[in-house]
Amino acid sequence: MGRASQAGNRRYLRLGAVLAGLIMAQAAQAVTVKDDAGTNVSLAKPALRVISMAPHATELLFAAGGGARVVGAVDYSDYPEAAKRIPRIGSNREVDVERIMALKPDLIVAWMHGSSERQIELVRRTGVPIYLSDPQTLEGIPDSLQRLARLMGTEAAAQPVAAALRARLADLRKRYAGRSPVRTFYQVWDKPLYTLSGKHIVTDALRLCGGENIFHTLPVTAPVVTLESVLQSDPEAIFGTAEKNYGGVNLWRQYPTMTAVRNENLFTVDGNLLNRAGPRMIDGAAVMCEKLEEARKHRK
Repeated sequence: MGRASQAGNRRYLRLGAVLAGLIMAQAAQAVTVKDDAGTNVSLAKPALRVISMAPHATELLFAAGGGARVVGAVDYSDYPEAAKRIPRIGSNREVDVERIMALKPDLIVAWMHGSSERQIELVRRTGVPIYLSDPQTLEGIPDSLQRLARLMGTEAAAQPVAAALRARLADLRKRYAGRSPVRTFYQVWDKPLYTLSGKHIVTDALRLCGGENIFHTLPVTAPVVTLESVLQSDPEAIFGTAEKNYGGVNLWRQYPTMTAVRNENLFTVDGNLLNRAGPRMIDGAAVMCEKLEEARKHRK
């Protein structure tokens, strides 16, 4: 074999090694995770442009170290402060698909709820990978945070955040383990009278604190209930959120024979902490636990 042929072979070998290295690097960047619907979400490389279709998802993305990568979000994505400056692509109920595509996302994080199926299907037709975010338990929050971090390649930033959330949860479980149950009504808003069933993560937060959701068996996640059904159930404690309430929990004061009214267990909490399945919900659960402990002390 001549020198020229040997040199050519060496060049081909070097080129082959470079190409193999590039292929291996690309394979190393590729990532697949399961979303909260149990569906595999695969990306060829970490997402650099992410759109959030739910306020809680926006909070998760920021906590996972990807705040700078969120290029679009829905209304009410107002935490942390930087989220308020993200361009809006619509609301929980209706998004602008053309605006989404103009932002050139490589990942969309959506929330599957009662009125979202049509919107998600429209977005799915664009071909952009979709991660469905809907943690069903408090433990699912740090899990979701870390899965989103894997999709963005921000695991190093997300790991200590997830560890702190798990430690906080473990502390709350230890502190309130074995507490006597408190039958509770959770009032999202009052015109109409909405609550959350056992299908919502709020029920898991109540369970953590030793609370029992009086409407946990209802099949709808956010059902409308009647005033009479609440009176008949006679909860020991009532929680109302500080948002979207006209009379709030005070509407129950006209029924002084109710256990919750008689024992002064009408509590108002920040709905942004408890109605959103984001990292702050664990702080909201801690507040709920403290209130239920008050209810136990009010027993006569």
